[in-house]
Amino acid sequence: MGERIVAKVVGTLIGAVVVFLGLLLIGLRWQVGPVVDFVRRMNRSVTNPRVMRTAGTSQTATAVIQHVGRRSGRTYETPVILAKAPEGFIAELTYGDDVNWYRNIVAAGGCVVIHHRVEYGVDQVELFEAKRGREAFPAPFRTTLQATGRSEFRLLRTESSPLLGG
Repeated sequence: MGERIVAKVVGTLIGAVVVFLGLLLIGLRWQVGPVVDFVRRMNRSVTNPRVMRTAGTSQTATAVIQHVGRRSGRTYETPVILAKAPEGFIAELTYGDDVNWYRNIVAAGGCVVIHHRVEYGVDQVELFEAKRGREAFPAPFRTTLQATGRSEFRLLRTESSPLLGG
């Protein structure tokens, strides 16, 4: 009798987690405001601080974008998964173009990307076609981008060579 109760509780919890993750996936795919805001807040307060421990190193696919605040003038660092391209880096705008790091680099006309411990100066930000943007990422990321319907990509065009000291 006790085993049946435990099995029902575990089954219910697993079912609830699957439904929650499904709703998140659907909400992100169709850009449902409250879902996108929830994920953005969770990433900013929980995920990003942990990711920053290894971001920009060769241990991870996550790069660091150093950008200057539009109003504060303060330098910020944001972890972002970027794909390396001959012209620079491809960024996928999960939350659209109304996020601080992106608005800051557009306003400033550039930023610094730290990728595998090397600093690259970005001097232009350009729209990038969605199909080509997804194709720029390695298979596991590409699959996720396709499944979640990601379609907003930007080319972060870098200067001809890495920055000194990078």
